[in-house]
Amino acid sequence: MRRLGPLFLLTALLCPLLAACGGSDRPSPEAKASLTAASPSVATPTPSAPPSREGSGVTKVLVFVVENHSLAQMRAGMPKTYGFASRHAYATSYRATRHPSLPNYIAIAAGSTLGVADDANPSAHRLTGNNVFRQARRSGHTAKVYAESMPRPCTLTNSGRYAVRHNPWTYFSSAQDRAACRRYDVPATRLAHDAATGALPNVGFVIPDVIDDAHDGTLAQADSWISHQIDVLTAGPDWRAGRLAIVVTADEDDRHSGNKVLTVVATPDQRPQVVRTPLSHYSLAGFLEDVLHVRHLRQARTAPSLAKAFGVPVR
Repeated sequence: MRRLGPLFLLTALLCPLLAACGGSDRPSPEAKASLTAASPSVATPTPSAPPSREGSGVTKVLVFVVENHSLAQMRAGMPKTYGFASRHAYATSYRATRHPSLPNYIAIAAGSTLGVADDANPSAHRLTGNNVFRQARRSGHTAKVYAESMPRPCTLTNSGRYAVRHNPWTYFSSAQDRAACRRYDVPATRLAHDAATGALPNVGFVIPDVIDDAHDGTLAQADSWISHQIDVLTAGPDWRAGRLAIVVTADEDDRHSGNKVLTVVATPDQRPQVVRTPLSHYSLAGFLEDVLHVRHLRQARTAPSLAKAFGVPVR
């Protein structure tokens, strides 16, 4: 027994630290703490950020145009559209070009009013200058106008609720422009199909008729029609893939607000913001040209950049 004494004492000292002590396969609390402290720490997994869209950036833009209402009127009278604006981005210092309607549409499409100062039909304004529709075709891109209540493609006169003065492509009268207009200036009934199939153009306009643009109808009617079209677009693959920017603006105000109009620029990856940079229809013309990667025409060359003001990446 005296020879076993030292071994017995050593075993007694080590027993509390050994997992086998007491006949159990589980480590004691003290041993578990000791082993944990001696082991390398393992970080708890954290949820990863949503993956960025591959090749994200805007390659398509559609412009909606409301008639004759100011920033304040549109903000108060179009709650669905303004809600969409608030979830994305809108400008508070965006001004239309002049009065009446037609010069503003031409300014967006050509970077200038091209001398147009009235609302006369295309037969009175046979414009031959360069424009965003021609720029799209010549640069290998696509352009399209979706005009509500237009009876046939590229209708050159008023018809029922369709107002030709709100359809800028019809005013460019060169042989090539007119041929392209007859093919790609189409009734708005085509929009849903193009949205669902990812066939939206690189640059396009969505033109409500005179009821749904609030010219002869109410802002509530315009809000209902435009918000429905936005729902159609945001359900489609172009929006979901991050390729599409949606713009809502007005051609002009009611002549009582310094031509300041609500202008929304929305993309699916955008953070909500209010843009206070002074912008204009010439800025919008430049944005269409940015998407096409072509040089800016006329007054769009010196207008503040809409893409930079809204932080919209163009691919």
